[in-house]
Amino acid sequence: MKSSPATGLLVACAALATACAQEQPALKTAFKENFLVGAALVPAQFYESNVVEAAIVKAQFNSITPENVMKWEHIHPHPAQYDFGPADRYVEFGQKNGMFIIGHTLIWHSQTPAWVFEENGRPASREVQLQRMREHITTVVGRYKGRVKGWDVVNEALNADGSLRKSPWMKNIGEDYLVKAYQFAHEADPEAELYYNDFSLEDAPKREGAMRLVKKLQAAGVKLHGIGTQQHMKLERPTLAQVDDTLTAFGQLGVKVMVTELDIDVLPARGWDRGADVSLRWAADPALNPYTNGLPAEVQQALTKRYADLFAVYRKHSGTLDRVTFWGVTDRNSWLNDWPIYGRTSYPLLFDRAGKAKPAFDAVVKTSQVKPPIKLSQGEPALGR
Repeated sequence: MKSSPATGLLVACAALATACAQEQPALKTAFKENFLVGAALVPAQFYESNVVEAAIVKAQFNSITPENVMKWEHIHPHPAQYDFGPADRYVEFGQKNGMFIIGHTLIWHSQTPAWVFEENGRPASREVQLQRMREHITTVVGRYKGRVKGWDVVNEALNADGSLRKSPWMKNIGEDYLVKAYQFAHEADPEAELYYNDFSLEDAPKREGAMRLVKKLQAAGVKLHGIGTQQHMKLERPTLAQVDDTLTAFGQLGVKVMVTELDIDVLPARGWDRGADVSLRWAADPALNPYTNGLPAEVQQALTKRYADLFAVYRKHSGTLDRVTFWGVTDRNSWLNDWPIYGRTSYPLLFDRAGKAKPAFDAVVKTSQVKPPIKLSQGEPALGR
């Protein structure tokens, strides 16, 4: 059957995008002796409707995470309704391209429909809440058994002080909801790796709380294979020493360690927005969105140095660090354009809005060619120099 001109143009664009992406050195190749390098994907990338970004993903990354399509509100919006279409396509994309596929996320207090936690207008009973958890995990994990290789089972269960968050899961079930979640996931796919994932773990109180949690789950016989530190960062914090200390501490737990949601926010802050609390919202303010016409050279240089320094730390921990995943592919689709203020112009990733590699990309690749540095002392400004 003869193809249409539009089809031919699409094929040509896809081929050009792939060729351009392959001209650059590949992150997955540069760090193949150290750790997997991944990205969080949106539908335009795994449906390949954005041919430029799909080409970047295929050329650069050997692991993928779904940014939203496997979260409860998307995959299980109503009690008797699942929507597997986008998640199926995501998994198919990963399989076709030989990638390590992550499922994200099964149990979270956010982006979960209200009905999950309610029963006749009141908080659900322990029995009902556990039944809903088991049914959801069994259905979702079971559907992708043998294909999704790792799951963020529980997401963001800790407060800033390291105590357990009083989420609806905690209130309705009790502290053992954590143990139950991992048990149900392991039953659904005994071969899948199971992870705990959270933000701001570079802060000592929360890091210590995460370590207590991992040890408690291990003592309960839970199959917990890894811990993910999100690392949504600023240019100046957390310090490199904090990152180094965190990876060192987690490396002593006997589980895999992962950087799961890496990005660097270069925009001005107001208040405490260091982590990734999606409920945090500010009113629009031009002073907090200063780079609408492009990133100044000095800020671009600071971003480049920050990424290079971080990857030098990561390489130091390649014996225990299993994966580094960017939370997005290009600046255009970063969640930071809309958090904590809608409509900002953010620049947190290695590829710009057009899909072109930024100076930070080259700097990151160069760190793969440098001998890993020695341990930092508190406050040391840079690595790998």
